[in-house]
Amino acid sequence: MKKISFLIILFASLSAKSQTITQTNLKRLQHIEDSIKPFANDIVNAEEWIDRFRADSFFTRGFVRALVIPNSFYYNFDSLQISKVIAPDSSFKIFTWQVMKDFSYYRQRGAIQMHTDDGSLKLFPLFDYSEFAVNPTDSVRDAHHWIGAIYYKIILKTFNNKKYYTLIGSDENDARSNKKWIEVLTFDAAGNPQFGGKFFSYPITDETKPKQPAYRFCLEYKRDGGVRMNYDERYDAIIFDHLTAEGDDAKNKYSLIPYGDYEGFRWINGVWKFLSNPFANVIFDDKQSTFPAKLIDEKGKVNEKKLIEQSKKNMKKADQNNQ
Repeated sequence: MKKISFLIILFASLSAKSQTITQTNLKRLQHIEDSIKPFANDIVNAEEWIDRFRADSFFTRGFVRALVIPNSFYYNFDSLQISKVIAPDSSFKIFTWQVMKDFSYYRQRGAIQMHTDDGSLKLFPLFDYSEFAVNPTDSVRDAHHWIGAIYYKIILKTFNNKKYYTLIGSDENDARSNKKWIEVLTFDAAGNPQFGGKFFSYPITDETKPKQPAYRFCLEYKRDGGVRMNYDERYDAIIFDHLTAEGDDAKNKYSLIPYGDYEGFRWINGVWKFLSNPFANVIFDDKQSTFPAKLIDEKGKVNEKKLIEQSKKNMKKADQNNQ
């Protein structure tokens, strides 16, 4: 019995040790992070497009050198201006960032770093194929044909004992429109990432949404539309703005703007099912949800009190930004 207990303690100790960054490697990671931080800044802030793309190249090479260091999975790279999100079960991380040529051309970069027991690097680079995709919602895609996005949320759901990782991200699409994406990520039998699938159910007559079948969900809208999309744990739903066209044609995605209420999806039997009202007649405030208060009720009537409150908050925020 004592021998068994000793082996358990020894195994736990070895596991903990394998998941610790040594002081030597920590210094190496910090040194590389410091050396590539200027490149990460230039990807965003350099005035000339050629300097932004050159910085992206130098940054990528340096970043991979850092990730090769044992147990880099546990290093946060806090100073780098890129998106870093980790799966709820800590099985992988996704790094994403974008490089801009001009206001009509944005491309995303990314990589999935898998958790490994021995701390070695298992990395899947992501190659943005958007430029060559006639219909980006039409199929399941691998890492080499990824539809790029800057991810800011990962939701873990299960169905029939299989894990499904739903990614929510944004894309500064072009000079006239932005996009918000919902992408379901799975891993095949060989452990390779697969993006997309028939995971979305919503009204086929809604022209503000992708034509079905859609293997990934997208909201494209007017560039300065300020559309929100995120997962709210209180409602166990992905919630986003209901869009309407400024003109009469919802097919012109660059004319779509928020209408004043919200729609959403809830995971039911392996599918994200559409919710015309994810709040079930509840008027909510900032303490109850991560989303702002509804401004329009179920009958289309404006909630004057909430409208005034929201207007005051917007003006206060604008004053703060102008200071």
